[in-house]
Amino acid sequence: MELLQKQRDFFATQQTKDIKFRKKALKKLQNEIISREDEIAAAIYKDFKKPKFETLAFETQFVLAELKHVLRNIDLWARPERKSTALINWPSSDWIYKEPYGAVLIIAPWNYPFHLAFAPLIGAIAAGNTAVIKPSEVTPNTAKIISEIVTAVFTAEHVTVVEGGVEESQKLLAQQWDYIFFTGGTRVGKIVYESAAKHLTPVTLELGGKNPCIVDETASIALAAKRIVWGKFINAGQTCLASDYILVHKSVKEKLIESLKKSITKGYGDNMESSPDFARTVNQGHYKKLKAMLEGEEIIFGGKFNDEDNYLSPTLVNEPKLDSKLMQGEIFGPILPVIAYETEADIHKHIMHYGKPLATYIFSNNKKFQKKIVNTYSFGGGAINDSVIQISNKKLPFGGVGASGIGAYHGKTSFDIFSHRKSIIKKANWMDAPLRYPPYKIPMNLVKKVKHLF
Repeated sequence: MELLQKQRDFFATQQTKDIKFRKKALKKLQNEIISREDEIAAAIYKDFKKPKFETLAFETQFVLAELKHVLRNIDLWARPERKSTALINWPSSDWIYKEPYGAVLIIAPWNYPFHLAFAPLIGAIAAGNTAVIKPSEVTPNTAKIISEIVTAVFTAEHVTVVEGGVEESQKLLAQQWDYIFFTGGTRVGKIVYESAAKHLTPVTLELGGKNPCIVDETASIALAAKRIVWGKFINAGQTCLASDYILVHKSVKEKLIESLKKSITKGYGDNMESSPDFARTVNQGHYKKLKAMLEGEEIIFGGKFNDEDNYLSPTLVNEPKLDSKLMQGEIFGPILPVIAYETEADIHKHIMHYGKPLATYIFSNNKKFQKKIVNTYSFGGGAINDSVIQISNKKLPFGGVGASGIGAYHGKTSFDIFSHRKSIIKKANWMDAPLRYPPYKIPMNLVKKVKHLF
């Protein structure tokens, strides 16, 4: 591919390894996003009616905060790190150099189409790489403005955007990249991983999962409901970190359901379809899948549709079966199943049935219970007595585990994943111990103690 070769040629000039060059590019990106923030919000609204507040808070301002954080710290992060010397190598000084991989491919999804294209790009550029962004074809208006911004800020041999659908993605994945960063579903993630494996290309896969939200009998129910509703229904439930189902203790189930209903109504009004604060399902295909998931289920709140506008209201479902359509995979929409549990064995049965999720949320005032859930189950990250907020701290790595992803990013972690840590020992010449050279004359009983020198 000509584009990739041009980026490799540009990388070979060593320009991207200059910290001043990286900072200049990132500052230019920062200014371009600030100047076009309203246009970005309008583009995302055209794609699926995402409220402007949600676009500013979770897309543009998140990216701008990431840029600010990286620009403030990049000099420190890029500096070689000195490490203590092993006695066996004395006299020497030991270092870790941060080296860019080279040409990076970033494949972005449609649910947070701006944020999830630019957040990894910032890390890639900060670390000194070139990059190609493949935005989602499902959100064409956002893809267009992403392309415009990148063209205004970068030369094509440094960063460029390739628009298009599955065919373009396949062509890109057939190439040999130095690093691939993918955000999306597990099914496509496996395809990306398989393509990368052919060239032994390192990857970060940010996937999803069936995220449990556990509410025990000690939880502050009204507050828990408000926070669950907020985290679930932002972006019309199309958030990889959103609660996918609630496991609530039987004794407080009805109280929680009533509180959930009140919180939904308070947030979106009695006529939720006319609320300016509720997005739409991104396209007809995904909308039809969500409708099919509700067939035969007991809807206890919501369940309103408008086929012409891909509108599905915030919906609560009572006690779906484990083998139902609704519970077979990640919902990724404004549908929230509510399932009662009586014992911790019931919790275990559900969580283990779905493997390792991207997030787990625990609503409880019992510290022993909180600790047990965190320590017992493997998941990407989570929160206690809140939801989704773990993504907001740039000092916390964000990523999945197992089927929910490989690797993590945000803040310094973004710089680190796009950097190869190259170990270098600088050995002094003024002394050279003869013991390591043949013929070996050191007694074997002393060789067996050489471990103390490492």
